[in-house]
Amino acid sequence: LAALAVALVTVLLGLPSYDIPPGVNQPAKLRLVLAVLLGTAALGRILEKTGLCSQITFGRYVRQGRKLGVDPKLFIQDRQFNKVPVRVYQPKATSGGQRRGIIFFHGGGWVFGSLDTYEKVCRYLSRESESVVVSVQYRLAPEHKYPAAYEDCLNATIHFMNNIEHYGVDSANVIVCGDSAGGNLAAAVSQTLAGRSDLPKLRAQVLIYPGLQALDFNLPSYQQNRGVPLLFRERAAFFALQYLNGDALHMQEVLEGSHIPPDMRLKYRKWVSPDNIPEKFKVRGVTPLRPTDFIAEVYETVKRFCEPNLCPLLAEDAVVHQLPESFILTCEYDVLRDDGLLYKKRLEDNGVRVTWYHLEDGFHGVISLYDYCGFSFPAGKRGLDSVVKFLKSL
Repeated sequence: LAALAVALVTVLLGLPSYDIPPGVNQPAKLRLVLAVLLGTAALGRILEKTGLCSQITFGRYVRQGRKLGVDPKLFIQDRQFNKVPVRVYQPKATSGGQRRGIIFFHGGGWVFGSLDTYEKVCRYLSRESESVVVSVQYRLAPEHKYPAAYEDCLNATIHFMNNIEHYGVDSANVIVCGDSAGGNLAAAVSQTLAGRSDLPKLRAQVLIYPGLQALDFNLPSYQQNRGVPLLFRERAAFFALQYLNGDALHMQEVLEGSHIPPDMRLKYRKWVSPDNIPEKFKVRGVTPLRPTDFIAEVYETVKRFCEPNLCPLLAEDAVVHQLPESFILTCEYDVLRDDGLLYKKRLEDNGVRVTWYHLEDGFHGVISLYDYCGFSFPAGKRGLDSVVKFLKSL
């Protein structure tokens, strides 16, 4: 109880310093959600110091959520696809033909998230779009570093495509989908499969506020939303480093931009640059930053950030040109907003058809909160419904 009291006091003292803009959907509710998450983190730190469990383990436990009962409209079963745990959602209603198949990769910074955490979202997608949904439980960081999560998602997707007849799914209508870190994984899997001639072509990719690069943590959206829940600027870099190296060493240098050589930064500037962000997204203020000194030792530890399987925004045009029709959802109050906008531009420049949905009052993680602990965030429901609308158009 003493530990809990300390955690709560820490949270209440810290809340005023977090930036919840008035334009955010349900700001009072978001403040409550933030208090819960900060309280969890504070208590996790206390438990870690006492040696009872790690902060990450405690965070995963709290995020699990309660088990849901039987869904009258869906068959739900846990399976293994090529040794990767998955959960398959199949509508019970009879279908006039083969259904579309959606392979879903959950968010959580490659560190958090599970089949149970995303149960509501996957049930909603399956029911409302009348699709077979396969939710993938990839291995998590820091225990399993890159490319473990990517490989699990790729292997599960290939297994599904090779055994598609068992699920009544049209092989020409398979979609990869994910939010946040899951959007990163969906983009990476989509790029890998674009060059495969031995498998059916993916019908589409659905990227919900995806994180797609780790070169520049000072893009306009990172500056404007650095203190906006549920993903702070520092946490974005923390998660990327946990996934890459299993630790968060050199986080400050990565945030400052010292981790990328000048010649490489110049090479990627055509794709990762504030110049490619429409001016209307800069009206909340952007500060031009002077270049920081490059630190070669830091680059040596993070140079795989330049691999497209980790940062899909850096893929060559020849790969991007082959990608399937795409849906990208962005949120105004999200540090990852500009990753989505930059990828949208890259896809369109390469002749890929893009449907873009922007939540003007959205924040990072809002999809998962469309129906959260007895109160809802309408922006999350609007976002989910925009995904369903796109899926039904395919």
